[in-house]
Amino acid sequence: MKAVSSSYDTAPVGYLDQPRFLNAAMLLETSLDPTELMRALLEVEQAMGRERVGAVAKGPRVIDLDLLLFGQAVMNTTELTLPHPEMMGRRFVLEPLAEIAPGMVHPVLGLTVGEMLARV
Repeated sequence: MKAVSSSYDTAPVGYLDQPRFLNAAMLLETSLDPTELMRALLEVEQAMGRERVGAVAKGPRVIDLDLLLFGQAVMNTTELTLPHPEMMGRRFVLEPLAEIAPGMVHPVLGLTVGEMLARV
């Protein structure tokens, strides 16, 4: 692990009838490829009690781990889309990420995390 942001207390987005969320970002190095890393994140969610089947979309959940960027990787498979398709419009994603990696560049948009945050 290279860096971890502070926690940010944020209101829910989409499904609003639920408690507030704590959001944070982590920068890490791994020998896993993007798909293997996403599978590992989903295993952590499941181990912590997250149920995806039958759950309300964007509804209450114990944990939600997203893979936002993976270097300059761009991919769109049934398991994973990189960069995360909704990250550039979500302040609750960009604020913690900008705290630890403001100069990280979105491989499609060519914008830094700091620039994306300034636009939301």
